[in-house]
Amino acid sequence: MYKKIILLFISCVGTVSAQELNCTVKVNFEQVAGTNNQVFKTMETVLTDFVNKTNWTSQKVKTNERINCAMFINVNEYNTNQFKATIQVSSSRPIYNSGYSSPVFNHNDKDFNFEYTEFQLLNYNPNSFDSNLVSVIAFYSLMIIAIDADTFKADGGTPYYEAAQEVANVAQSSGYTGWMQGDTNQNRYWLINNILSNTFDQYREALYTYHYEGLDKMHQDQKTAKEKISEAITKLSYMELNRPNSFLTRVFFDAKSDEIVSIFTGGPTVDTSSLVNVLYTISPMNSTKWSEIKM
Repeated sequence: MYKKIILLFISCVGTVSAQELNCTVKVNFEQVAGTNNQVFKTMETVLTDFVNKTNWTSQKVKTNERINCAMFINVNEYNTNQFKATIQVSSSRPIYNSGYSSPVFNHNDKDFNFEYTEFQLLNYNPNSFDSNLVSVIAFYSLMIIAIDADTFKADGGTPYYEAAQEVANVAQSSGYTGWMQGDTNQNRYWLINNILSNTFDQYREALYTYHYEGLDKMHQDQKTAKEKISEAITKLSYMELNRPNSFLTRVFFDAKSDEIVSIFTGGPTVDTSSLVNVLYTISPMNSTKWSEIKM
């Protein structure tokens, strides 16, 4: 059911296992050089094991079906066991009958402060807040799984989004930034609540149409597949009518902008005039990229 992911994240093949993710985790501590570097290396190893060996769902997943993903943690400040950092989370999934892997999620969370003591055990308990480190990593692990599932089946990610929402709800009492409605308008609270809101249904519809009805059918009929991808992007424009400059529109194009340009600048041509106008309207930050698509 699932496929692949990126803290930085990567892949594998084999028999049935319980773990869903094939994740590369990197911890960058260049900005705090001169401190005890070993704690960062230990953290990287512990987090890699935590993400890849935790059973995030009850699903049984074959090794070659694990989601390739990555998490890149950039530590900005470190004092004793207190860390101020950011985390870049990305994932990808294979496209049917091809050797291509499509980027699905690419998000930079700048509100990632946490406590960590070297060799500290990390345990995932969805009903309790143990540490901000565990909660943030668990939240994004579940989001990766949920978004990936949405690309294979309409609304397929719902139970995993709900699990991520539960992590977020439990973490709200912690006092850490990123979990509360009032912190910013583009944090973890808004990410999960927007995705589960009927107001933003088109985001999830677009994920399915773009990947399953579009990219996965490229081997059959590239022209029809491109038209489906164009249809998926148009769905986002309907969402934008109700919620201009929405967080989820940005999340979508942070992952897909380069790929969209590649799709519509090669292979069988389709009428892109309407598509390009939509792209300029709903994602003006990527205007330079959209100019490469010939109408």
